[in-house]
Amino acid sequence: MIEAISKETIDEILPLIRKYQEFYKVEDISDDKNRQFFSQFSNSNPAGCQFIYRQEQNVVGFATVYFSYTSTIAEKVAVLNDVYVLPSYQGKGIGKKLIEHCRNFAAANGSVRLQWVTAPDNTQAQKLYDSMDTSKSTWHFYTYKT
Repeated sequence: MIEAISKETIDEILPLIRKYQEFYKVEDISDDKNRQFFSQFSNSNPAGCQFIYRQEQNVVGFATVYFSYTSTIAEKVAVLNDVYVLPSYQGKGIGKKLIEHCRNFAAANGSVRLQWVTAPDNTQAQKLYDSMDTSKSTWHFYTYKT
């Protein structure tokens, strides 16, 4: 079952957010900071939404969508910023269900596409993405600290 995060469910997702951040080698992970940041992304925030996936009452995965715009096509787009499924639940179609849910959410909110990036060495995730009706970009992703 997929549901939007809420103030009542935010604490259930924090351990998974921590594991996701550990996977990407984030330093100084803070549950308090994560609680404050992610709790704002519910169905009522026009900036985006975080979704959790439950199996047998346990939260086993999540995905986060943020809205943005792109000048190249002059349209609203949705950025799938996070997709995470606990390792013991991977390979069971949960990631795909989360991505499809986010795609439908993006379309319902006026986005013309759902886009995301992943680490070059995250081959397991890439197998999922390549198995879907997606296109892979050749663009390079840059960051610049402010």
